[in-house]
Amino acid sequence: MKVYISVDIEGITGVTDWNETELGHGEHIWAKEQMTKETIAACEGAMEAGATEIIVKDAHDSARNLDISKLPKGVQVIRGWASSPESMMAGIDESYDATIFVGYHSAAGEDGNPLAHTMNSSKATYIKINGELASEFWMNSLISAYYNVPVVFLSGDKMLCENSKKLVPNMEIVAVKTGIGDATFNMHPDLACESIKEGVIKGLKNKDKCQVETPKELKLEIGFRRHQDAKRASYYPGVKQISANAIEYMAKDIQDLMIARMFVL
Repeated sequence: MKVYISVDIEGITGVTDWNETELGHGEHIWAKEQMTKETIAACEGAMEAGATEIIVKDAHDSARNLDISKLPKGVQVIRGWASSPESMMAGIDESYDATIFVGYHSAAGEDGNPLAHTMNSSKATYIKINGELASEFWMNSLISAYYNVPVVFLSGDKMLCENSKKLVPNMEIVAVKTGIGDATFNMHPDLACESIKEGVIKGLKNKDKCQVETPKELKLEIGFRRHQDAKRASYYPGVKQISANAIEYMAKDIQDLMIARMFVL
């Protein structure tokens, strides 16, 4: 069994402030250690469930956060960015049997995490798909579905986990934190790792029931902080500027949508 694991940091237990997410900042040291531990837990769960090949995508910011020397032997890690539309899912294809998400967070426009955002927090105030606020998890799960790979597990903040069960009802979730204002209420780091391992095992055993339903139409809407960025994005073929700060784009599939996002955001 071949498993793909995409790991972010804003949904890791304890992570609360942007300083903790930035490579090179002193506060990042503990956060990346816990990010690594939660990734190890997911890998161990996958191996216990029968995975023979595991690929981990370091999917946060620099994509150079995980201490790969601490991961189980045999696990392959994708560091850095591949300059592909799959972005946080770089390298996924039809050969995988399941996708796992660790450390994910609420979408821009939601209040489930002090660090809630979608893709590019410096430029976008929100991203919507078919009129609904889109999280990075939703977009990436649609990429997984594009390659017919089921999504079996998600960990992150409570709001994201609860909302995402509506998209993939049979996947396993572990909410390691709850966000309130600028605060987070966090699960103990060791318990978070134990819960992630157990959840991954359960999710992989149930993978045949975890296919992601893909909408027939995909309308991308992006709200920009600066009207100049919306104007610039409007020149991408097929993009329509719908207000001073927002654009929309009708995509034929998630690959088309992610290519447009890559160029306009």
